[in-house]
Amino acid sequence: MIKFLDLQKINLKHQEEIEAKLLQVFQSGWYLMGKELNSFEQNLASYIGTHHAIGVANGLDALRLILRAYIEMGIMNTSDEVIVPSNTYIASILAISDNGLVPVLVEPEITTYNINISKIEEKITSKTKAILIVHLYGRAVFSQELKNLAQKYNLKIIEDNAQAIGGEWNGIKTGNLGDAAGFSFYPGKNLGALGDAGAITTNDEELAKTIRALANYGSNKKYVNIYQGLNSRLDEIQAAILEIKLKYIDEENEIRREVARRYISEISNPKIILPENPENESEHVWHIFLIRTEKREELQTYLTENSIQTLIHYPIPPHKQEAYKEWNTQSFPISEKIHQEVLSLPISPVMEAEEVTKIIELLNKF
Repeated sequence: MIKFLDLQKINLKHQEEIEAKLLQVFQSGWYLMGKELNSFEQNLASYIGTHHAIGVANGLDALRLILRAYIEMGIMNTSDEVIVPSNTYIASILAISDNGLVPVLVEPEITTYNINISKIEEKITSKTKAILIVHLYGRAVFSQELKNLAQKYNLKIIEDNAQAIGGEWNGIKTGNLGDAAGFSFYPGKNLGALGDAGAITTNDEELAKTIRALANYGSNKKYVNIYQGLNSRLDEIQAAILEIKLKYIDEENEIRREVARRYISEISNPKIILPENPENESEHVWHIFLIRTEKREELQTYLTENSIQTLIHYPIPPHKQEAYKEWNTQSFPISEKIHQEVLSLPISPVMEAEEVTKIIELLNKF
């Protein structure tokens, strides 16, 4: 079986460094809010190009904390609106509604699967306070038009960068394109921890200070609580592992790009719609290589029978989820089409050339 993502093999590449660092952290006797976290935050900020990086417990908390901080700072109020793509993982939307804010869904482009920037302005109202963009599947989404919109209506741009670390737009890293960004280091991400982990990046000093306090029980001084905060901290072990793996992210993203190039150039089956490879390849880090077909179930069964593991990202769009049943009657036809047809192929920095060849040959025979 060719696994969709061989996490064991990915992490074993770094076994020697990780084991040595784990022992070092274990023997230190310091497991939270220590030098490993501080070092990783500094290196992540340096890599992304921001002034601040804050380690948190997971990617959902990263987005929740950004929005919560803006509320505490008086920039947003509950019931304000945040524009968000209608085809995204549910976490992007949960972060908004969890803060008493209102998600306003905008359809994607069918070619990039990212939010259609030209459709945003028509959804802006007097209650709109932010645009939450999602670099979905690893492809950066940004434009001068988006920047102009944010300036025109005094909106914050928040990046959901859970899937695109290392990607760039016009030479600027994702995570440094907007006002703040949330990262997930879930084990299956391009930069994955050995458990849940996340981070926030920003150039806004007041925002960073507010987030740090909120994530630590609302406190920036022990036993003094200025907010009704959360407990959302990145522990020393995960920070140490992420710092090791951060050194290799560009190299591993480039391997993903090479797999994607082969898929795009060598899959020729007309039943399969391939993703678009951006002209500037640095815009995409290929967290997921996603194809579309009207024969998805048949194709997935065929690949499984031939020992190829595939996944569906994601089978149900947010507006059709029971959690948001008030939206269930709404229609977002482009999102619905995407969610009905997508299938994700194996892609990772440890795939062998012959595995890629086998997948291509099977797809062309389908």
